[in-house]
Amino acid sequence: MILIYAPSAKPCEPPPGLALLAGSLRRHGMQCSVWDANLDAVTTEIHRDRGSQNDTWTLRGRRHREGHLALMRSWSGYSNLDRYKRAAQDLNRLLEINSRKGSLFAGLANLSGNDLLPVRSDHLLAASENPERIPFHDFLGEGLVERVERLKPSIVGFSLCFMSQALCTFAMIGMVRRLFPRVRIVLGGGLVTSWKRGPGWRNPFEGLVDDLVDGPGESFLLELRDCRPRTNPPDVADYDDMPWDRYLSPGRILPYAASSGCYWNRCAFCPERAEGNPYRPIGTERVLHDLEHHVQRLRPVLIHLLDNAISPSLLAALCRNPLQVPWYGFVRVTRELCEPDYCRALKRSGCVMLKLGIESGSQGVLDGEGKGIDVRTAESALKCLKEAGISTYVYLLFGTVSETEADARKTLDFAVRSSPFIDHLNLALFNLPLSSGLSGDLGTYRHYEGDLSLYAAFKHPRGWDRALVRRFLDREVKRHPAIAEILKREPPFFTSNHAPLFSNGMKAFIGCG
Repeated sequence: MILIYAPSAKPCEPPPGLALLAGSLRRHGMQCSVWDANLDAVTTEIHRDRGSQNDTWTLRGRRHREGHLALMRSWSGYSNLDRYKRAAQDLNRLLEINSRKGSLFAGLANLSGNDLLPVRSDHLLAASENPERIPFHDFLGEGLVERVERLKPSIVGFSLCFMSQALCTFAMIGMVRRLFPRVRIVLGGGLVTSWKRGPGWRNPFEGLVDDLVDGPGESFLLELRDCRPRTNPPDVADYDDMPWDRYLSPGRILPYAASSGCYWNRCAFCPERAEGNPYRPIGTERVLHDLEHHVQRLRPVLIHLLDNAISPSLLAALCRNPLQVPWYGFVRVTRELCEPDYCRALKRSGCVMLKLGIESGSQGVLDGEGKGIDVRTAESALKCLKEAGISTYVYLLFGTVSETEADARKTLDFAVRSSPFIDHLNLALFNLPLSSGLSGDLGTYRHYEGDLSLYAAFKHPRGWDRALVRRFLDREVKRHPAIAEILKREPPFFTSNHAPLFSNGMKAFIGCG
């Protein structure tokens, strides 16, 4: 069995879903091979010189290519943000030029263009029928043929997590179907789960994909081999196939999910809630065991906790059992974060950055959207985390159903007041999940002409429409001096994945090392 992670996604850490699948299959005595085709395609394409561009920017990128790659893979690259930005922007420029096929081109974090759209099933089918139209076609085809002919798998599985991966994934599926018609093709991952759990789902890929998997794929793949899954001891992710030294990070960044779903699960229009994804925690003892196992075996420089919100019980367990390795992840704003002793304990546990979905500075909006957050608590938490030496990555959301322009201005005021305590900001426009139970009451229509779009546009009940929100963001929020100063600190392309590497807490760990 070959498990594949296709372009285009951030090439800074290995795909955790495939590592967990590999661990489960191997524990049950099955042979499998994992291919991070995203990483291989991105790094290979950066080294190719295609196109006729000879402008100063492109020539500079080619001249400093090896140095830029070395910089992204060493700690020296994260000691100076301006130098990091130049390296990342030059590498992204080379990737865009070298990967271009028609209007389609890949970057370090996305795939762009309008020749084919990943939100349209007919366009994905077109990618499968004409894979030469898709970026990375030559490299992906060569790698795919070599692996299938050498390993002779009966199953090829694809993990499709992001919309940016869809066109390349289906191009590779088309290659397998045409060149190796007897191979069974299995397609899973977070995006496939969202598709299948959306309203009115009808499979447009019959005859091309043999199996579309909803949710975790371990049990499904085991059952294909008539193997009963064992639950004791639990499976542990296997990262043996990952080319650790080639990721664009200064060491091994270990992604780990301690739960699926969200323990809060009350936010209006949250995709997890809209899709009916239940909260399933692994359990704190198991998490601590897994992390200790990975730390001893892999020696990561950073742990990325992938949970939608790390549970209070796990945070408390980490405080009692420090990891001795820096970590970061998403948490909800709670009263505990306003307690200096608690924040200092988090710091001692290894926490270098917390991502906080505060969303709004208006209490009315927070209440209307079911966030369960108090604005004053959020302000106090940001101050306390700053004093403890923990960086913060704050998410603000504009244009929700409950928001008015006056509410949006309260959010701007909140961000300005809290700016001394915010290290990074994500400013986003609200997207309404198609599967939301309330979407039928809002006069919705699709953002795109695509049957696979996950979100709908809607007529705002308070007149705070998307164009007005975007204008407010561009002309007032992003141009405010306090906000602009925070946005300057954003690592381009890699954003929150690389942000903790610039934190003072991370520098302290490096110094101690």
